[in-house]
Amino acid sequence: MSNRHIRVGVFAPPHHPNDENPTLAMQRDFQLVEWLEELGYSEFWLGEHHSGGMQIYGSPELFIAAAAERTTRIKLGAAVISLPYHNPLMVADRIVQLDHQTRGRAMFGFGPGALSSDAHMLNIPVASSRDRMMQAVHTIVRLLDGEIVTEETEWYSLKDARVHLEPYTRPHPHLAVASLKTPVGALTAGRYNMGLLCAMASGVSSAWKTATEAAAQHGQVLDRDNLRVVGSFHLAETREKARENVKFGFEPYMDYLNVIRPPTPTDQPSTGDPIEKVLAGRGGVVGTPDDAIEALEKLWDQTGGFGCLLLSGTNWMDFEATKKSYELFMRYVWPKFCGQNRRRAASLDWMKQNAVLFSEVRDKAAAEAMKPSVT
Repeated sequence: MSNRHIRVGVFAPPHHPNDENPTLAMQRDFQLVEWLEELGYSEFWLGEHHSGGMQIYGSPELFIAAAAERTTRIKLGAAVISLPYHNPLMVADRIVQLDHQTRGRAMFGFGPGALSSDAHMLNIPVASSRDRMMQAVHTIVRLLDGEIVTEETEWYSLKDARVHLEPYTRPHPHLAVASLKTPVGALTAGRYNMGLLCAMASGVSSAWKTATEAAAQHGQVLDRDNLRVVGSFHLAETREKARENVKFGFEPYMDYLNVIRPPTPTDQPSTGDPIEKVLAGRGGVVGTPDDAIEALEKLWDQTGGFGCLLLSGTNWMDFEATKKSYELFMRYVWPKFCGQNRRRAASLDWMKQNAVLFSEVRDKAAAEAMKPSVT
């Protein structure tokens, strides 16, 4: 059995179907974070979105602040803050404030913004989003490091800008960059020695290679412990039950993806199992804990290893089945994959190998104890 030291968390966009009560959906998300902490999960990440209705949080920072009051150990991350939508000074200030409020449990992921509809409402050219993200990252890091920044750009202006609180975490809270299609996220992570959050398992190896090369060019050495890989694991006691459970949310999820990225006339006709097609790109499984262990080993080999596995919180299952899936993963999958029970298994094997001997010793001792005492 393996002896891997990895963390397990959840990456929640999240997706809540548009026919649900959003107030209740938010409360379930808070309950989920509490459940994940009880199970021993290390991290919970939540995204920022402003259109479409399914991804209901416009401010992951507000969610983190509330979730931090309900928990004590689990780390809480914004994945991601869409930097082109915000003034860098305001982002830096919120980072430091949450760092204090959570006593160092808040983490901050950066990205250019996932939805072009969000950018449209803010009148932001999508073609400029990645350049603006990199520009904002540079400024935010300088501000967190205590620099005074005067800067004039085409989309923000700073004059003698500074963060007036020292961070709770030194030198600053954990920062990460999302990587999906382009190399921009990996390049940014390498330059600033940040964590890398890969949403598609199929692109992890190339993203990590890009990030490490960029890090070397800037005198940095990336730690694979800060590489996070998102995998789609949806578990039940049987494969049939897992398949039945994901009927709850898979179709609304796919409908939403087709709105974000509509099929084009040049696309090849879709064939095969749509669930398996999604899992092929992400990595993961809809099945049992044993299936999950097998899929996780493949994911490990495919990516070259990682420091943290983030289970995709896409709400394909209803709430109770979702909680059960996370429980099954932590009870049976993670211990075997990480070798948590190696010593227990070795101890039991040793007892089995010596069972007759130990039994004879016990019986002999009992027989001696039964002999009448001599006075």
